[in-house]
Amino acid sequence: MNTTALALLELGAVFFALGMLGRVAGRIGMSPIPLYLLGGLAFGSGGFIELAEANEFGHVAGEIGVVLLLLLLGLEYTAAELVTGLRRSWPAGVVDIVVNSIPGVVVALLLGWGLLGALTMGGVTYISSSGIVAKVLNDLGRLGNRETPVVLSILVFEDLAMAIYLPILTTLLAGLSFISGLRALGIALVTITIVLVVALRYGRYVSAIVDSSDNEVFLLKLLGAALLVAGAASALNISAVVGAFLLGIAISGSTAHQAAKLLEPLRDLFAAIFFVAFGLSTDPRAIPPVFGWAVLLAVVTTVTKVATGWWAARRQGIRRMGRARAGAALVAHGEFSIVIAGLAVSVGAVVGELAALVSAYVLLMAVLGPIAARVVEPLVALVKHEPGPAVTP
Repeated sequence: MNTTALALLELGAVFFALGMLGRVAGRIGMSPIPLYLLGGLAFGSGGFIELAEANEFGHVAGEIGVVLLLLLLGLEYTAAELVTGLRRSWPAGVVDIVVNSIPGVVVALLLGWGLLGALTMGGVTYISSSGIVAKVLNDLGRLGNRETPVVLSILVFEDLAMAIYLPILTTLLAGLSFISGLRALGIALVTITIVLVVALRYGRYVSAIVDSSDNEVFLLKLLGAALLVAGAASALNISAVVGAFLLGIAISGSTAHQAAKLLEPLRDLFAAIFFVAFGLSTDPRAIPPVFGWAVLLAVVTTVTKVATGWWAARRQGIRRMGRARAGAALVAHGEFSIVIAGLAVSVGAVVGELAALVSAYVLLMAVLGPIAARVVEPLVALVKHEPGPAVTP
């Protein structure tokens, strides 16, 4: 069989399997991310069947998936919302960074992965999954709850923190000097500031450049701009995903809503391939030796995320049930944790076991997050000996 035919067969099998896995996830009310990762593990090196021809396409498509994930995330925010959220949430955001990055740092050091491994794992355990959290809040009808703005403010702070963290991580992983790292950080901070100023004052002009009444033209300009900005950001060691996120912020108004509507199916498709591609690059045989550490991290960071949300909600005068809901909402980890680990693994700067640990950790947290959000109300009501629906936020 020729190479083209084999590649088409493998890709067809991957796409069909993703569709089936997504359907299963929808039926049982969970995020499809763990199933996508399991699919990648099953068909990668060391899995049941190795799909060698699909790997190259999966790598490129996965990169596009990350760009689209962050572009759509940026489209959800306006510059004004980011500034307001940052002002409101910075104390909770700082606590979130310290409390939730420490477990990853400690485990990496205990495993002998050095400072780069510690910096990578700190980011993995720190960042919650905005996508999973938003979906869970919507599914449970909690978008109008008093604690929801607290949760969203923390997520905004985390996304902005990533815009600073990822350039630093990218620079260090590339083996550049301390001065180069400071330069990359300076470029990132200046870029973020410029984008926020442009978005606040001139966002309509940025929107006008990519906007079009023709959906085909609009989609081509939008996707082209995203890839160009991501590539330029990557060339400056700022990180491609940060560039895509900042472009999303700069697009505003009706253009942002239309862009999100057009890009959402593409985002879902390429993001699924991204998670599968990460699974394909991870040897499942490396997971058992680190699975105990993944379980330990899952338990510890579940507690620390709940504590972070509880404390942040308490500062806003929210009652006990609302505090518990806020904490449980932050538990889920997903796309950003995989992005961080993918950066580290792609340059070969950290040990291979890190990918296995992150895969197992995200599998656990992507499942635990939605479950925690659903069971927190009856659990708190049981502790207080009150029926769940009678408890006010």
